[in-house]
Amino acid sequence: MADAEQAPLLRVVNPDATPEEVAALVAVFSALGSATGEPPRRPRPVWNHPARGVRQTHRSGPGAWRASGLPR
Repeated sequence: MADAEQAPLLRVVNPDATPEEVAALVAVFSALGSATGEPPRRPRPVWNHPARGVRQTHRSGPGAWRASGLPR
């Protein structure tokens, strides 16, 4: 559909509306969201990140048994 054939997204029915009032309405509606309708992507939680499935090497040396229980 061409741009000229589409219905207007916003129609002001008050004949006494000033340009400032119309600009305020347009600013409010444009700040509410986009017309794409896609929700924002949520970040992936760290606990199910694929890198956690990769086996890490064991530490060796003095104090390695103590360090094995510490978070990396």
